[in-house]
Amino acid sequence: MGWKVVEDRPTPPEVYNWRLYSSAILIAWGAITFGYDGAFLGTTIARASFKRESNPHLLVYFGLDKLSSTAYANVSSNITSCFQAAAFFGAAASWASLESFGRRITLQISSVLFLVGCILQTVPPMNLAYIYAGRSICGFAVGGITGTVPSYISELSIPSIRGRLTGLFEIAYQLGTVIGFWINYGIDQHISKTSKQSWVIPMGVQLIPGGVLLIGTFFLKESPLFYLKHDKEAQAVNSLTYLRKLPADHPYIIEEIGLYRDRIAHERSVVRGKSGLLGYLRGAARECILPGIRNRVALAFIMFALQNFSGANAINYYSPTLFASIGITNTSLYTGIYGLVKAIGSIIFYVYFIDMWGRRQPWMFSSIACAACLLYVGIYVKVGHPATATVISESTARGGTAATTLIMFYSVFWSFGANGLPWIVTAEIYPIGIRGLCGAYAAMCQWLWQFVITKSTPSMFIAMGWGVWIFFAGCLVLSAVWAFFFLPETKGLRLDEMDELFGFAGHADPATAGMAVHDKAPKVNQVEAV
Repeated sequence: MGWKVVEDRPTPPEVYNWRLYSSAILIAWGAITFGYDGAFLGTTIARASFKRESNPHLLVYFGLDKLSSTAYANVSSNITSCFQAAAFFGAAASWASLESFGRRITLQISSVLFLVGCILQTVPPMNLAYIYAGRSICGFAVGGITGTVPSYISELSIPSIRGRLTGLFEIAYQLGTVIGFWINYGIDQHISKTSKQSWVIPMGVQLIPGGVLLIGTFFLKESPLFYLKHDKEAQAVNSLTYLRKLPADHPYIIEEIGLYRDRIAHERSVVRGKSGLLGYLRGAARECILPGIRNRVALAFIMFALQNFSGANAINYYSPTLFASIGITNTSLYTGIYGLVKAIGSIIFYVYFIDMWGRRQPWMFSSIACAACLLYVGIYVKVGHPATATVISESTARGGTAATTLIMFYSVFWSFGANGLPWIVTAEIYPIGIRGLCGAYAAMCQWLWQFVITKSTPSMFIAMGWGVWIFFAGCLVLSAVWAFFFLPETKGLRLDEMDELFGFAGHADPATAGMAVHDKAPKVNQVEAV
């Protein structure tokens, strides 16, 4: 492909083909659904037309204009956060579907649910309960999508370009935010804020990515790993030969199938003779507390916590408030520019650099650079009071220009750090035996922490003001320190090499462990504490 990659073994050039890339793009498309949500909602529900009908002779639409500012902030927070709360439970439920029906069918089910939720939000009666219901159904569906997509792409990929392909998930997310930001800007420019269409149109646009995702799933191949786990070797070989563009008797295919068989034998040692989902869950629970696995479980929890406390999700959902706090009046334009810059940064990093630069160093560099940007913004808001000043002095105006520029720099730096790296790392580090469950768990961590931050951000700005920016900067410094000590480099590693990296030597009880892996692996570069 002309880009430097790190190969785990000699790789035929045929495997770098359009089938693999197009499959990853179709799967990653699911991220647009919640990328768009994070960008359009805050501005949409703040419009006068959402609060009440523009015609004074008609009934109030939702009646939100009668609420106090504090009460409205609570309602706005609830509308936003019910999506994240439902996504948490959707991710939790996805593992059962992933293990029983496969990755492809799970995406199809999630897509149908997402479309149902979108319809409820787009054509609701004059009752806010329908908005809550639609948001919750969409959130549940997106939880299933995020629990499926990163692991699905990782399973179809080869180690040398796994970061690039899994990074398409983050690129799709950022494209969704760009679409959301600029649709809001276009509506502000061309549609009256008192018109019902100013909130119905952005709600309805959600149907487009959901519909494309549903249609795209019918062109996907199921994961070969899923077929092998269900003893369907012929289907697994057929899927793998399609994705690799190699014949079934090619040494590369034979070796890859053999590697999968070894890992699946280990999975069956996890279940330990118990059948069904409950037996799998009990075995997987025992697996997750073993040395070398429990640190990977903790790693996902911490990475997603640090991602959400980096300030980016707060900017996405409450960008009008944030830009207004530094004195910007045309907030729709600047949020659109912010989203566009972030998307461009993500595309450049995840297409060209992720499999060269790796995961650990970008995280540390990004965290420090983002912290410096937010630190300046916080100090500027404290000293200049741009949002409340009746007359903006020349020095304050210049400071505002610098603050705006640094927010754009923040978006660039964040695009190659905590932005998408948690999804990539958690998609590649877990053994096959518990990958479905841990993929769902990683998505649950993301939605748990995103719920916390979106629910608390309005109150934080009321209580802390400029201190919110300093708080997020401090969290970013902590993130860099944590990565220096506890985040390992995982680029280009096979699953068996992941076990060695994290210090996993198999089950403690060899009699029941079946094929424990790496009992004699050298304990080098292991990461036990996170």
